[in-house]
Amino acid sequence: MARGQTGATGRRKTNGAAKEAPKGPAGVTREELLGYYREMLLIRRFEERAGQLYGMGLIGGFCHLYIGQEAIAVGVEAAKKPGDEVITGYRDHGHMLTSGMDPKEVMAELTGRIGGSSKGKGGSMHMFSTEAAFYGGHGIVGAQVPLGTGLGLANWYREDGKVSFAFFGDGAANQGQVYEAFNMAELWKLPVVYVIENNQYAMGTAIQRSSAETRLHKRGVSFGIPGEEVDGMDVLAVKAAAEKAAEHARSGKGPYILEMKTYRYRGHSMSDPAKYRTREEVDEVRKTRDPIDHVEELLEKNGWADEATLKAIDAEVKKIVADAAEFARTSPEPDPSELYTDVYTESHA
Repeated sequence: MARGQTGATGRRKTNGAAKEAPKGPAGVTREELLGYYREMLLIRRFEERAGQLYGMGLIGGFCHLYIGQEAIAVGVEAAKKPGDEVITGYRDHGHMLTSGMDPKEVMAELTGRIGGSSKGKGGSMHMFSTEAAFYGGHGIVGAQVPLGTGLGLANWYREDGKVSFAFFGDGAANQGQVYEAFNMAELWKLPVVYVIENNQYAMGTAIQRSSAETRLHKRGVSFGIPGEEVDGMDVLAVKAAAEKAAEHARSGKGPYILEMKTYRYRGHSMSDPAKYRTREEVDEVRKTRDPIDHVEELLEKNGWADEATLKAIDAEVKKIVADAAEFARTSPEPDPSELYTDVYTESHA
């Protein structure tokens, strides 16, 4: 590494001596904050292009976009340690990208091509990467919560120090299986962090109309599970809360609940016109609480990035997404014989 060059650790080499990179808001460095900005922008641009491909008929079935919620996946990823696992519902493209999955493979899976991460056979709801410790988006509402608890049980049994992050939404928070999982997790002190992405409308019903207790971080009180409400539009707030929760779980104290107050800009899925809320409401959130704009303001306030720097990052991200879209469009469809693969696990007994 050349003198003065910055490495992945955020330390700057000068004359052979390591100096700590200057810290800014919430104790993050310029490189870290730029990284969060890039990751959130990648999710935003990826989802915008996925929406376009859906409109062109290249993506079939359902397509649930993560636009507006980017700070949650990026902030939690920043708090994870190697080997920590993620499992979530079907609004999952952002979690896949932050986990390290190739944008080309994710986009190709959406278009049903052989180059997809599940060979084009699954789409959003059946995309996995054990290499990236991503255990799927799941189509059954709330099903990922007991599965994520099972990941925590395996980590507890192996004593491997890993934490399972189980994401679910405000709609899934009313599912009975969630509370069965809570009970087991606290009873056995399993290393699980439950991340509730409360975008306030579930599939299309305001939380005030569907939940007797709208403070979802309190849903674990009867089991003795601590929880807290977090600004899910602030990546630094998400990171700090996730670090605290993960340390709680990792240290043997059991599960923790994080309610991320967030907002999705699009409908529940691409087929949802979202008539249950006003355009003015959406525009107000975009104007005052956008997670990407917030980080952009922090970078500029600290003198860490100018307009040219941010435009260069956007151009880089757009190129990645354009390449992913082209790959997804041109990758061949799976051969019909693929219908018979990956159905059962081969037994070696």
